[in-house]
Amino acid sequence: MNSAIIIPHYLTVKQFAKKHPAFSEGSIRDLVFHRPFNGLDDMGVIHRVGAKVLIDEVKFFQWVSTNP
Repeated sequence: MNSAIIIPHYLTVKQFAKKHPAFSEGSIRDLVFHRPFNGLDDMGVIHRVGAKVLIDEVKFFQWVSTNP
C-alpha cells in the first residue's frame, strides 16, 4: 500500500508576485479579498495561517485556466 503524501507548494503573496511577475502584489491581494466571489475559495487556492495568506501555486494556475 502506497500512502505517499503530496505536499502542495504554498507561496506568500509577495513570493508569488516575485516568482510570477505577470501578477502584481496588488492584483493578487485583490483576488484574495474577492475570493468568495471569484471561485478561489471553491478550488481551495487560498489558505490562511493566522494572519499569513498562502497561495497554492498549482491550484492557482488551475483556477486561471478555468476562468476566461
